[in-house]
Amino acid sequence: MSAVNKVLIVGGGIGGLCAAIALRRKGIEVDLIELKSEWTVYGVGIIQQSNVVREMAKLGVLDGYLDAAYAFEDVAIYGPAGQQLARIPGQRLAGPAYPANVGISRLALHKVLSETALELGAKVRLGLSVESLNDTGESVEVLFTDGTGAGYDLVVGADGLFSKVRSLLFGDTYTPRFTGQSVWRYNFPRDPHIDHLANYQSAEGNAGLVPLAGDLMYLFLTSHEPSNPWMDPKTLAEQMRQRLQGFTGLIGELREQITDNSQVVYKPMEVVFVNEPWYRGRVLLIGDAAHATTPHLGQGAGMAIEDAIVLSEELTRDGGIEQQLQRFMDRRFERCKYISESSVLAGDKEMQHDREFDRIGLVKQMLARTAEPI
Repeated sequence: MSAVNKVLIVGGGIGGLCAAIALRRKGIEVDLIELKSEWTVYGVGIIQQSNVVREMAKLGVLDGYLDAAYAFEDVAIYGPAGQQLARIPGQRLAGPAYPANVGISRLALHKVLSETALELGAKVRLGLSVESLNDTGESVEVLFTDGTGAGYDLVVGADGLFSKVRSLLFGDTYTPRFTGQSVWRYNFPRDPHIDHLANYQSAEGNAGLVPLAGDLMYLFLTSHEPSNPWMDPKTLAEQMRQRLQGFTGLIGELREQITDNSQVVYKPMEVVFVNEPWYRGRVLLIGDAAHATTPHLGQGAGMAIEDAIVLSEELTRDGGIEQQLQRFMDRRFERCKYISESSVLAGDKEMQHDREFDRIGLVKQMLARTAEPI
């Protein structure tokens, strides 16, 4: 019999929902709690590269959102005026019937993941978090913020960058760090030429266009914000236009269409990496709670999704909980550390205006590394 039959997942984002789906498919009982009282999602869209498409197919949810997504094959890198510097063919890691890459709105993805988790029998409670955890060795006694309690074989902290579970395990040893950069995003009707992930590089920052649906794409921009300034919501459109001044071509044309402050999604980049095992006893961290990184390589959510699937595989293999969680770490630690460090490195080189840095080489290396079996 498995050492784990009942699991509490703290956090209802992408990693938590994928963990709920993966564990329910293995027959493990799942309770999921989410701090938000309204189960909304933040952000614009998400890139799912070939390794993530492979795992979402394995999870059994890919077919559920392909119709609401945009499937594409290649990644192209351009200069600031739109001159192509490289085009990297995609790999169909999920098999020939599926695309190499997918762009999808966060809202559409959340809908499929949340509905699937509920259909599979995960019990979800909103407006709730953990107050305390008492690991007896045989189970974890959880006190919730509403005063109720319950016992679990395993608690999974999938509660993001500012994880409460992480603080309960490690105190203030690991706290998020501002990198010096921020990311800006804005939706547009999809341009017919954007049938792939288009990344534009300049000395001042990194911009890109990501197709999300037949009629939708988003523009992203990274900018150097050394003092992490507060941004007046009434000036966000103007601020984003200013930071795109170094780009011409299609990006330059789109820049002048950024006029609605309420549609600008602005986020300072903060990172954290737990540089030791992500579990203590019967409590484990996954996703951003353990390894939040920057979006430079487009793999942050992908690493959380991989975490979820690997966890479900290891919890249903032989051995006790310590062996299962250690095997999970053996498969996840170095892979996530590589993505975390490489993503931060790309941002550091942008801020240093390092023209010798081989960004194209890093992207190719990342794609090769993530294509490897987990």
